[in-house]
Amino acid sequence: MQTNPLRWSFRAQFLIAAAACAALIGFAIYSQLQWGLEPCPLCIFQRIAFAGLGLVLLVGGLHAPRGVVGRRLYGGLAFAAAAVGIGIAGRHTWIQLFPPEIPACGPPLDFMRQTMSTGSLIRKVLTGTGDCGLVDWTFLGLSMPAWSLVWFVLLGAWALHAAFRRRR
Repeated sequence: MQTNPLRWSFRAQFLIAAAACAALIGFAIYSQLQWGLEPCPLCIFQRIAFAGLGLVLLVGGLHAPRGVVGRRLYGGLAFAAAAVGIGIAGRHTWIQLFPPEIPACGPPLDFMRQTMSTGSLIRKVLTGTGDCGLVDWTFLGLSMPAWSLVWFVLLGAWALHAAFRRRR
């Protein structure tokens, strides 16, 4: 008997997506520790976005509301988290495609966190630096931020499908 992944239960779809987020964060940490790929501030923000998305998916999957409103609420929250990730990964990909004229290394994220307000920190990180324009890893012609963008889009669409599809 074959099963169609698009017909799986809301719980199964959300828990699989949460596991995908955990695997993506695990891969990022592995690439940092084993391959020496140091994350720039935008990379760290993408990890945070994957963690936030994964948390929403995990809670939604464990709760697995029976009502349409509950499922749609979790789907909307998951899509909102994915949209934040899409914005960050999209900005990072843009910086890699069109690097700043004068590449300059910014201060470490820990230093910025200690010396700047949260709003200033977010604005500074999203501006990007020369570090963020560096492409030091590719797979099938896409950089890690480009793959993050693909995954945020896929996971956001997956969550919306799980939340809004008609159930029999």
